[in-house]
Amino acid sequence: MGVTGGQISPVRSRERFLLGESVEGSVRGPILNSWMRSRMLGLSPEQTDLPYTDDFDPDSRLVRAAVPVLDQLQTRFSGSQMNISLADGNGTVLQRRFGEPALAGRLAPIQSIPGFVFAERYAGTNGIGLALAERRLCQVYGAEHFAERSQSNACSATPIRDQFSGHVIGVLCFGYPRSYEDPALPVLVRRAAESIERRLMEQSSARERALLRTYLAARLRAHAGEAGDDGQLIGLDELTDGGLDLQDQLVLKAKATELICNPQRAAVEVSLSHGRGVTLLSSPVTSLSGVEGVVVEAVLTGDSPPAHHLAASKPTASALGALALAATERAESLPWHLADTAAAGRAAATGPDEAPGTVRGLVLVGEPEVGKYAVAARRRLELLAEASTRIGTTLDVSRTAWELAETAVPRLADYVTVDLPGAVLRGEESADPQADLHRTVVHGIRDDCPFYPVGHQVRLDPGTPHMRCLEGEPAVLETDLQATTPAWMLPGLEHARGILAHDVHSMICVPLLARGVLLGIATFYRAQDPAPFGEDDSRLAQELAARAALCIDNARRYTREHTLALALQRSLLPRGLPEQGAVEVAHHYQPAESGVGGDWFDVIPLSGTRVALLVGDVVGHGLHAAATMGRLRIAARNFAELELAPDELLTHLDNLLVRLDREEEDASATGSDGIVGATCLYAVYDPTSQVCTMARAGHPPPALVHPDGSVTFPDLPAGPPLGLGGLPFETAELRLPEHSTLVLYTDGLVEGRHRDIDVSLDQLRHALAHPDRKPEDTCRAVIEAVAPEHPDDDIALLVARTRTVPADRIATWDLPPDPSLVSDIRSAATRQLGEWGLDELAFAAELMLSELVTNAVRYGSEPIQVRLIHDHDRALICEVSDGSNTAPHLRRAATTDEGGRGLFLVAQLSQAWGARYTTRGKVIWAECALDAA
Repeated sequence: MGVTGGQISPVRSRERFLLGESVEGSVRGPILNSWMRSRMLGLSPEQTDLPYTDDFDPDSRLVRAAVPVLDQLQTRFSGSQMNISLADGNGTVLQRRFGEPALAGRLAPIQSIPGFVFAERYAGTNGIGLALAERRLCQVYGAEHFAERSQSNACSATPIRDQFSGHVIGVLCFGYPRSYEDPALPVLVRRAAESIERRLMEQSSARERALLRTYLAARLRAHAGEAGDDGQLIGLDELTDGGLDLQDQLVLKAKATELICNPQRAAVEVSLSHGRGVTLLSSPVTSLSGVEGVVVEAVLTGDSPPAHHLAASKPTASALGALALAATERAESLPWHLADTAAAGRAAATGPDEAPGTVRGLVLVGEPEVGKYAVAARRRLELLAEASTRIGTTLDVSRTAWELAETAVPRLADYVTVDLPGAVLRGEESADPQADLHRTVVHGIRDDCPFYPVGHQVRLDPGTPHMRCLEGEPAVLETDLQATTPAWMLPGLEHARGILAHDVHSMICVPLLARGVLLGIATFYRAQDPAPFGEDDSRLAQELAARAALCIDNARRYTREHTLALALQRSLLPRGLPEQGAVEVAHHYQPAESGVGGDWFDVIPLSGTRVALLVGDVVGHGLHAAATMGRLRIAARNFAELELAPDELLTHLDNLLVRLDREEEDASATGSDGIVGATCLYAVYDPTSQVCTMARAGHPPPALVHPDGSVTFPDLPAGPPLGLGGLPFETAELRLPEHSTLVLYTDGLVEGRHRDIDVSLDQLRHALAHPDRKPEDTCRAVIEAVAPEHPDDDIALLVARTRTVPADRIATWDLPPDPSLVSDIRSAATRQLGEWGLDELAFAAELMLSELVTNAVRYGSEPIQVRLIHDHDRALICEVSDGSNTAPHLRRAATTDEGGRGLFLVAQLSQAWGARYTTRGKVIWAECALDAA
């Protein structure tokens, strides 16, 4: 908000703000934040006094660089009411220029005399103070000024930075009447500031050139008039007798830059490629103008270089003079403080007292402070390169946030906190990050970090750096928390004092923003390093945060997909075990960490007290694998209800998967992932005979725990994986003694990229060698002993301890195909039910047996057998088998039909009935619930 229709519009908003009313949305964000800080600092709009100091250097580097630019601006605005001011990094005005010189006499001293401090904490919202607080170009119009005295003016101000350090060292500000507002003014003030920054660079270059001249002059004096060959003058390429490749040059310059940081004499050995090495020697040097710097030379002692080198490099006075002149001219044009190795190195020579064979080459010359900036810049680049490999190694949101903190501590910050909305941790986008922010990471150089702990819900006050980041600012830098406690810390002063007690003196708050989605906030604190955070640090923190945010968003999206896939898979797995008496069952399912797969299991009660046990594994991960698993499990359950033999059931599943593959191939243009295949193990256990019939399709064999504790892995025919089509499956029968334990599992339990399956199977054998344990305890022991800590694949485990139906609860009669014997069967069944105490079911059982036996005699063939099974506490099962493969069908008989009502009667009297085929014919069965009696 600023100039609208030629009128300054913040007047009304400012009045409302001072009355305590909300003005969000009607005032520009930086202005509103500054107003809030001014109010929290206790400033008054009527305040007129500002601090004044005469303790500033009127001839500082900043002033010397700015004076020519200020003079040009004064000429440009000649005759106008433009007020041009230059302030230092603390907000103290150092220079003023006026378009109309007489204006200086008509303005108040604080607007015309250097020395007044316009920092925001003293002057409230104003151009200089806001540019220092925001560290960017700012404009303040009329009533946007916090103080009453500035209401009639407008200003545009921009920071001036030291290009070596990136620190804000000053502010250039244009002050003018409101009527002067022009879109070109912000552009002009920015260009003028850039000119001052360039002149600061030129000053540094001049200082470096002066140091280089001093070095060369000293070398000329040292070798003037010498005729001997004790000193050898060669370049660095010749110094190493074979030339320096780019990597060697980078190594030398990096080490030399570190030496320049220390103004004391030092020497360090440097290893280069191909086994070569040199010694870097740093020496302090002072130019004629008093500039103190450091010269770094590469020194090699040993045998003299080849003769053709010596001939070209004898240090005669004339040669040294020519080389010095060439090097100086080259240095005059250098834009950077580093002396070029190839050019300046040839100006190096040895001292007169050095041993024969000693050769030197100049590497770098510069000032210690500049060297520190260069080292810091290189380390920032190294940190960014390292961050690309350390951040985002997993697809876990919290872990990625921790990796950001671990990368930044201690190389950038001493403490790091990361706050993420709860929705982001769950894989969702947060509709209101401010209300749902949780402390996710606290990491620092000390364990007793003075910050809210992990899990704490973070509540933010208006005007805090965190809130400003949430409201859209790219980063908030606070450089001095100790000298003057910022206004935004006042509402939580007790907590702030705890932080400051740990010597925290500066901070950077950065939003975690990726693909337009705000994911949270990362805050970097510095305490141990005495140097406060600067602009370069802020940009580095933003770059680290941007990389981390992208990785967090990837992890969030993965978490969302993983959660959806896991929810889908769990909804497709059995929610509870069905009631059956054949086995005592326990199960365990554990999804993979890297993605939900297609593992499943099932327990399916069958007729005749039998039970089917099933485990399977769809190849692949994600939603597609989970959905395919659901389709296969439902199909397998339906095929099991048809009483298919294990090999036949696997054949039907194989055919189904082939059809699904074809459907996926037809839909491949849409980007669908094709189904690779699946494995499966299907077992049917009959407690009346203690026989288990099994077949498998490329699945690991089961484990069998015998009652004596021995563990075996039955050698079942492997069979091809499902989805290949056209290949047969084989069955195998095992007799399982009572209280045997059958363990079915998927390959995620025993296989892995870094696991030996033989070792895993041996671990499984030892974990199962406890026959007296309950299935639940067996499940738990197997997972603890065998399952990997971080599984790459899903794990499905099914443990079934066998039971048997006692012989005295089974009654069997064989009979010839004679209708007259039906009454004898009814009588025998009635007597048997009486012995079992089931007299209440006698009437229903007689009717069902009459119909079933009559159908078998009339339509079936020999052998015919009748069997009654008393399934304890569950049901009475009536079975009639014959040698025919013709199955009866239930139909509705017409009123004129003489027959066709027998099966209808059976269906009405029983809770379930059906037919199953055997190798010798079929079995018609009917089941009556015991509670129905």
